Amino acid sequence: MINLSVTFAKKEDLSYIKKFILDLAEYEKLSHTVKMTDKDLEENLFGERPYAECLLAKINNTPVGFALFFPTYSTFEGRPGIHLEDLFVLPEHRGKGAGIALLKQLAQITKERNFRRLEWVVLDWNKPSIDFYDSIEAKPQNEWIIYRLDGEKLDKFANS
Repeated sequence: MINLSVTFAKKEDLSYIKKFILDLAEYEKLSHTVKMTDKDLEENLFGERPYAECLLAKINNTPVGFALFFPTYSTFEGRPGIHLEDLFVLPEHRGKGAGIALLKQLAQITKERNFRRLEWVVLDWNKPSIDFYDSIEAKPQNEWIIYRLDGEKLDKFANS
């Protein structure tokens, strides 16, 4: 029998969180872009001023997936929301309810905090994830284009 649970991550869970981030980067073919360190994760999730929160999905008390998220703010809504940065479940544990459980917990947190929306992005080639999100009636926001400044271009613009 499978015992599935979702809990907030603790500092002692950092090794699992790091592994899930690296596994997700590999799945997304983005391993070459990962720059985070153990110190970054510890400071930004559990430091004096946490910038993000993390949920762990556990099967029989063993972490099998995670959801890393942070608050956003909508001026149009006049309320905060949650941005889901990463959602990942180990391939051998997919289809057992961990992904749904993580998203449901995030939806409940969104409502409990009186936030207005839960949002995330997905790579356009990631059909399994898109199908999963469609199955829970999440709607793509196709009219928006994500822009990004980072690395040298961010430095150049900030210093211009």
